[in-house]
Amino acid sequence: MPWWSWILIWIALIAVSLLFYVLLGIRLFRQFMATMKDLGAAGERFGAPLADITDPARQPGTVPDGQRAVPGSAVFASPMQMRHDYQTSKSSRREKRRRRRVQRKADRGQPQALRDIEFS
Repeated sequence: MPWWSWILIWIALIAVSLLFYVLLGIRLFRQFMATMKDLGAAGERFGAPLADITDPARQPGTVPDGQRAVPGSAVFASPMQMRHDYQTSKSSRREKRRRRRVQRKADRGQPQALRDIEFS
């Protein structure tokens, strides 16, 4: 084997290894960019808008009219506020059930229970 064939072999090996590293770097960069894209999408989906956080009129744990509480807001609300919200929603559900029961009995022509009659 002539001496210059060793030079060609080493040049070919170095070129192949550099090509391997370049392709590996491109693949790693694409995976990194896909991960960052997914992370950005998750941040937009789960992150609270800055306006909701900095709005002084909005207190954690309070529910504006016609809206439900933001999931996770109970962690920062006072226990008294959460107890009030729970009791309010519980009595609201009870009243809705009572009204449905009264309507159902009225539709069937059945007598009403004394506890279901409103004394207003």
